Amino acid sequence: MKLGVGIGYSGAQMSVPLEMIQHAESLGYDSVWSAEAYGSDALTPLAYIAARTEKIKLATGILQIPARTPAMTAMSMGTLDALAGGDRVICGLGLSGPQVVEGWYGRPWGKPGTRIREYVQILRAIFKREEPVSIDGVEYQMPYTGEGAMGLGKPLKSILHMNPNIPIYLATLGPGNVRLTAEIADGWLPMWYSPYQMHNYTPWLDEGFEKAKAAGEDKGWHNFSIQTGCTVIITDDVQDALRMQKPNVALYVGGMGARDKNFHNDTMVRYGYGEAAARIQDLYLSGQKAEALEEVPDELVDEMCLVGPVERIRERYKAWADSGLTAITVNARQPEALELMAELAETKS
Repeated sequence: MKLGVGIGYSGAQMSVPLEMIQHAESLGYDSVWSAEAYGSDALTPLAYIAARTEKIKLATGILQIPARTPAMTAMSMGTLDALAGGDRVICGLGLSGPQVVEGWYGRPWGKPGTRIREYVQILRAIFKREEPVSIDGVEYQMPYTGEGAMGLGKPLKSILHMNPNIPIYLATLGPGNVRLTAEIADGWLPMWYSPYQMHNYTPWLDEGFEKAKAAGEDKGWHNFSIQTGCTVIITDDVQDALRMQKPNVALYVGGMGARDKNFHNDTMVRYGYGEAAARIQDLYLSGQKAEALEEVPDELVDEMCLVGPVERIRERYKAWADSGLTAITVNARQPEALELMAELAETKS
């Protein structure tokens, strides 16, 4: 099992936990993962981290697809990889919900599956530099020929010779986009992952692999990565550790989307917590955020994290190790939690 360390995105003030990242690197952690929503960006911290580390991979979990054109994302990832010494970046991509896509990035929600497919197609073409990039897609056109165009654009190749094999991971939730991830991406970044719920996703992933094989691709479990975040807290107070995570669950399940368009809520329903998901959403959307938090089941949170005394974490880690994951991104602020996970995953063996 590979391990990553998660730093997320900033709150009101920007900081990078550099000592923690360097400690993780010394423990054999494979990657460090940044994020973005509608505040700090995901790329700038990784450039800073690259200059202060030696070999840990620099990964985005995630870059927001609507925030950048495919060319800009390719340029940024290619430049970061070159400055970091090569073969050090993982390009993690995803779409937020319509509220953020249209409200913050000012882009239409459009056709998510089509947008993801075309975005990845363009990134791969830019990375490989086999020919000038040209696509006449539904969501993207290169050269652009739509409204306002002068008609002078021409297909181009990147001046920078980038790593042609920069891995692309996708963060997806619903059945169609999980199938698409298995078909076109190098890895999957599932949110709200529970090792006890992987059976929900296995058929979708298999279907994506089969579609790739039908197109002549060598694609399957043998060359596909699955990496997810996991909060790890060493404590004697399990209930308190679970409660600490409930505000975030309530925010996403209750408020991150409209009543009839909330992918996070759909995931909780899929996991068997449909009644609780409905109550959380009703309360959150009516402004009763504290009450919504109280409706988040302990059992749900406990499925998605590793908290408690060392022996409890050690025992519950087995389910994660046996669930089909290839890597875990550890979300922890305790050095001893990072060290325990390194021991369990045998990162230095």
